[in-house]
Amino acid sequence: MATPASTPAPAPAPGPELRPPSSRLEAVVQKVSSSPVFARIAPRVLPPMDKMVHRITGGKVMISQYMLPSLFLTTTGRRSGQPRVAPMACLPESGGTFLVIGSNFGRPDHPAWTGNLIANGKALVEHRGRTVETTAQLLEGEARAGAWAALLRMWPPYATYQARIERQIRIFRLTPVQVKAETEAEVEADGQDG
Repeated sequence: MATPASTPAPAPAPGPELRPPSSRLEAVVQKVSSSPVFARIAPRVLPPMDKMVHRITGGKVMISQYMLPSLFLTTTGRRSGQPRVAPMACLPESGGTFLVIGSNFGRPDHPAWTGNLIANGKALVEHRGRTVETTAQLLEGEARAGAWAALLRMWPPYATYQARIERQIRIFRLTPVQVKAETEAEVEADGQDG
């Protein structure tokens, strides 16, 4: 089970060097996606479109994947106990883990899926046609700072989202169960060698 951060959003500090947009289109998309109007409209439009295209293509395509690495996250509803599916951007990491960020397009409330992960850290990730069981870790401290820097390099508008809200944006690392089991086995083997 993941635990929530209990501290308010930190004051913006000098962050990582942000990469410039790779094209004029990307610059326009970043500018538009940073606007408060986009924050009001996007949550009602983009996830349903992603789900529809994903369903129509048999799980092969997400609209958002053409801008950012993306996945479908299935959590267990903390109140309903029912599966809840949410499309979202992700940052695949070496070793098979994923970073996901509860930016909610810079809206004041945490997205529901983050509360679901805190209540039950087990989730399914569908990425590039492959589904894996994962465990979630809510990142804090240095781990969060490093993940935040990496996420800002991937998508600079996250800084704009954080600047306009009071809550600290939640960041999770999703570790496939198989990867976690292999890592634990390696640690156990190392302990027996000494």
